[in-house]
Amino acid sequence: MRPLHVASLQVRAFRNLAAVDLEPGERFNVVSGDNGQGKTNLLEALYVAATSKSFRTSKLGELVGFGADLASVRVTLSDDGEARVQSVGLKPGARLVRIDDKRPPSLAAYAVRTPIVVFHPGEMSLSMGSSGERRRLLDRTSLYIAPQSMADLDAYTRAMKERQRALETRGPSASDLLEWETLVVRHGLAVMGHRGRAAELVAAKAIEAFSRIAAPELVLEAAYAPSAPNDEGAFLDALASRRSADMRRGSAGVGPHRDELALAIDGHAVRGVASQGQHRAVTLALKSAEIEVVGQARGVRPILLLDDVSSELDRARTAALFSFLREQRGQVFLTTTRPELIDTGDDGGARRDFVVRDGRITG
Repeated sequence: MRPLHVASLQVRAFRNLAAVDLEPGERFNVVSGDNGQGKTNLLEALYVAATSKSFRTSKLGELVGFGADLASVRVTLSDDGEARVQSVGLKPGARLVRIDDKRPPSLAAYAVRTPIVVFHPGEMSLSMGSSGERRRLLDRTSLYIAPQSMADLDAYTRAMKERQRALETRGPSASDLLEWETLVVRHGLAVMGHRGRAAELVAAKAIEAFSRIAAPELVLEAAYAPSAPNDEGAFLDALASRRSADMRRGSAGVGPHRDELALAIDGHAVRGVASQGQHRAVTLALKSAEIEVVGQARGVRPILLLDDVSSELDRARTAALFSFLREQRGQVFLTTTRPELIDTGDDGGARRDFVVRDGRITG
């Protein structure tokens, strides 16, 4: 895989980061400081610069600093030795993205140019939380495997909302229901196809990683469990037969919005039987899989953002994580309140340390 790294970062009026200019190292960048100083905001700014989205909120207006009209993030990237500039401007209700000062054809085209993977404490919900967290994992990896997946998912979501609106305002015999259900099925089958391919790749890598991380006698199983028939006619029939129930429920009882990445250890569902340590091992295995699948899909080592993950992993899993990161040889940004405890091993010479205090960064 070809090398990719952030050569410089410029942040303006982004949350509490009023003005940040940073030249990070090509390997480990350790960002330390007390809680509430802006460490996570810096990682979020990097994620926005790479994807045009936040990993913390869907309301991009929240990213604009207090009292400011506009927030901006600009990164210069070195992609296999070639320089590229990506920038995102944000204000409530608007987002402006540019690659080398030119508008990309789509947000998906923008996002896939700079593969990036974030691992934060909330990621423990990948193992312990609702199916929605695992669907988002499949959708993130699908984007890099097939950028069209973003448009398919958006179209499916819009069609499903319109179907539900028709049910709730005009009832189960509304004349436009078949039209919306046809669109639901068309885009829903596409989403299921994307997720199925992503799940196959993620499952294989996660099972492999889990065998290295967890106790040797434990075996992880992972498989895509769609919530709709994989046949156009059967899917349409399922929607039609559930119209009255969906009207009462307020949401459709069948469709990709109810999909699952089913996880089990030795044949037992992870959510029901796993210990805290096993949940940590499953989460780490899934994130390791995401990194590898995204990297292989785009032929580049993803940039990795780790937000205080050592607080959620025990000593053994933290050691496994850093061993994996050293093997990946990619650029890493990680936050911590205890920089002296971060062991970058033989890569210590390629480590840069930064300190965040009141939204200002030194290092």
